[in-house]
Amino acid sequence: MVGRRRCWVGICLAGLVASATAAETYRIPKDVLQDKIRGGWAGKVVGCTYGGPTEFRFQGTIIQDYQPLAWSGQAIPWAFKNSPGLYDDVYMNLTFVDVFRKEGLEAPAHALASAFAHAPYPLWHANQMARANIKRGLAPPASGHWRNNPHADDIDFQIEADFAGLMSPGMVPVAAEICDRVGHIMNSGDGWYGGVYIAAMYALAFVSDNVEHIASEALKVIPEASRFHAVMSDVLRWHRESPGDGKGTWFRVQRKWSEDIGCPDGVFSAFNIDAKINAAWVLIGLLYGNGDFGRTLEISARCGDDSDCNPATAGGILGTVLGFRKIPAIWRSGLDAVEAGKFPYMDFSLTEACGFSFEQALGMVKKNGGRIQGRDVIINSGEIRPVRLEVNFSGLRPTEKRELAVRLQNEYALDFEGTGIVVGGEARRTGKDEHVFKAGIQVDGKPVETCDLATDEHWRRDPLFWAYGLAPGKHRLIVSVLNPTAGAELILRSAVIYGADGPSR
Repeated sequence: MVGRRRCWVGICLAGLVASATAAETYRIPKDVLQDKIRGGWAGKVVGCTYGGPTEFRFQGTIIQDYQPLAWSGQAIPWAFKNSPGLYDDVYMNLTFVDVFRKEGLEAPAHALASAFAHAPYPLWHANQMARANIKRGLAPPASGHWRNNPHADDIDFQIEADFAGLMSPGMVPVAAEICDRVGHIMNSGDGWYGGVYIAAMYALAFVSDNVEHIASEALKVIPEASRFHAVMSDVLRWHRESPGDGKGTWFRVQRKWSEDIGCPDGVFSAFNIDAKINAAWVLIGLLYGNGDFGRTLEISARCGDDSDCNPATAGGILGTVLGFRKIPAIWRSGLDAVEAGKFPYMDFSLTEACGFSFEQALGMVKKNGGRIQGRDVIINSGEIRPVRLEVNFSGLRPTEKRELAVRLQNEYALDFEGTGIVVGGEARRTGKDEHVFKAGIQVDGKPVETCDLATDEHWRRDPLFWAYGLAPGKHRLIVSVLNPTAGAELILRSAVIYGADGPSR
């Protein structure tokens, strides 16, 4: 719980955390380390299940207190059986855990990218766009760069970076390095920072039980010049100013930071899957939950938007702080029915995943100057330094969203004025066979690319195509279908047009 001192084998953690930016040494019993890892994974699954029924049903608004958010011991077994896609937060994490298990602690980015790209589960947003990029041979970090992935600022890596913190107990620089390898597969800029920040909080959750300290200290790994840092700094400051007014902090965040300029689904819409805003809801839950597991989940969920991912992240971090045994029994109910069985889309169980993470944590400790001494793990924290600065969608500001509703057979021309354009839609099968459209894209008479647009949901490209960095002025986009077929159709739904002005702050 927040503020309580906890001494482990002669070293008082509360006495060490005051200057955690510099390298420190921590001693944690193995059984405590195992229990915290199990608590992290359990909290992640519980929070994801708890928030599932309200996911994106409350966009840009809070879930009012009078609306109950139900929980029962049957929620997890039911979701495992009937809604496995709910757990993209977890199965993406477990994919990376599995690659590190098979490839070792130096697992390269290309192996990590290939594993999730070819996995059988469904994906969305930055993950799905990265999957399509990898399919066409675009390797990380290019696969997650905003010029190649219009979802680069989305929440994706933020919800799947938990594993990096769980295998880096007390070692924020180690967690950040893992995030550099993995997070740039699907994100960049603020979208990448979301994962780095979450992983850093997990790492610190092993060595501190003060949530505000964890959140403040973890932020030191994020460049101060980034928008992500600015949003989290505001939340921390507003919490200090009004520690009893979580709703007030929610409104202040919404008023100042809710603008989304990247994700084509969130521009000119209440829909907001941006990493920054959703990380703010995670942080509000952690800070105003005051160390109470159920209250933390509820506050994060009631902030709305991605209300399954956010309590999942908050629950995982606090579950690591508390350890599995100290998560209240009501919230652990139902886990025992699924822990030993195969996790959705994976060939191993949650129990086995906890074991893998534990072995990886021990390996990372030894690899980074620590050691195993009898029943204890001696951790060398390393010095927390900010990662490099990355800025996405620089100089772009949405000016128009145009509904198209075009079923394209041969060629389509679209005139617009601005500095960029993103066209959304889908390639859809109408016959019995899948088809991959070859589409030629020209801007102002010059070829931009020839892209593959698959009807197969697994390899879909969303959005269909885009062009950034155009000279200010009038432009013509021409899309040509090079291989039309009677068994499929290419639908252009909408176009987001950007002007030259930068985003407001």
